[in-house]
Amino acid sequence: MIKTLLIAFSFIGLPSLYAQQTDSLSIKNGIDNPNILTTHHFGIFSSRIHQNFKIKPPNNTTFSINYNSGNTFHPFVEAYLPKDPEVQNALSQVIWYARDFTFIDQETTPADYMNIVIDAVIKEFRFNTNIPLGKHHELGISLRSYLITKGKHPFSFFTGDETIEWFHSNISGDEDPYGRRYYGLNQVNFKYTDRNGSALELNNNDFFLSGIEFNHYYYPSLKINNTKNIFISFGNHLGINTSKFNPSIDFGISASGIKKITLKNNNQFNVGVGMNLLRKNIINLGDVIDLGNNKFLATIETDIEFTKYTKKGNYHAFGVNYQIQSRYSKRKEASYYKLLGKWQEINGGWQHGVTTQYKALSNWSLIYTYGRPNYKLALYFKEDLLVNNAPDLQTGINLSFPIFK
Repeated sequence: MIKTLLIAFSFIGLPSLYAQQTDSLSIKNGIDNPNILTTHHFGIFSSRIHQNFKIKPPNNTTFSINYNSGNTFHPFVEAYLPKDPEVQNALSQVIWYARDFTFIDQETTPADYMNIVIDAVIKEFRFNTNIPLGKHHELGISLRSYLITKGKHPFSFFTGDETIEWFHSNISGDEDPYGRRYYGLNQVNFKYTDRNGSALELNNNDFFLSGIEFNHYYYPSLKINNTKNIFISFGNHLGINTSKFNPSIDFGISASGIKKITLKNNNQFNVGVGMNLLRKNIINLGDVIDLGNNKFLATIETDIEFTKYTKKGNYHAFGVNYQIQSRYSKRKEASYYKLLGKWQEINGGWQHGVTTQYKALSNWSLIYTYGRPNYKLALYFKEDLLVNNAPDLQTGINLSFPIFK
């Protein structure tokens, strides 16, 4: 893992641009990366790993409050997954929307069945405490909760249906092809039936505690820290999921590397690369919904950040983050599933509720952070450029400050 990160950063060596960081810049600890995990309609019930881009443990115990809001829209769609290998092979020869499969019964045409419809603005409230454990270790504790809403103004100004449809009508020049107006704006319709017949349903203003996470980070002292300004950290992660739909325990590992470049005017340019792997439901604590039959979720993430310091020693940081996460369900099933939806009534996108389970999910985020010695305030804007609506648009705000000095 270390070798891979070193190779990646070897292409960013710009020795003429940096000098040793001065003590006045000590309030900046690597790349500011607020919790920008998506409000994905499956992901909110499981632990997912927030990539760490710090270069050392914080000087003091810190507390942060994170608020995210994401718009997710998937019209009702049904899926049949034939169990007969001959039927699977026959369907795999046909493009997905032209497959001919009629379910009769489990004896004649055995198949798994599931259906899903998601229409909501999902809001996350996350509370984090990060505790330094000496010079090389850090413990993070995170409590996450969610609120299901219609997304009406003014509480969801950027992520509500009205804003998104206004953008389509007045800026992009085309109406939303996925049927938000057809099904109605400002609705909550959140239902999922898995292949085992278990049902999940949430309604407007439903609020639930989703889980608690424990994150341990290790920052080794390496020669490259001083000679190349490259910093590497490792993490291990334990998540306890507490919702009634997925009472379980997850476990994961992560690694991150940062190349720090201090410019001659003492501003900074940082590049980070991180990767993590999560084993979902390593232990089930009760009956759980099938939130995708891939046992592992892997994520690769990159972050580029420019930091400009003020005369008073505060700073403005501007970052661009890219994430790509592995699929929730096994890709081979996409080669033979049969989908049913209201494709005649909307222009497109009716299949996304199922197809996104079988695709890697990627997104871009723009992050702005204002930092002072006693607090940091971060704002971000996230967009799913593949238009998988998982979610489509997401915004967030994070406030962090020391609680013990």
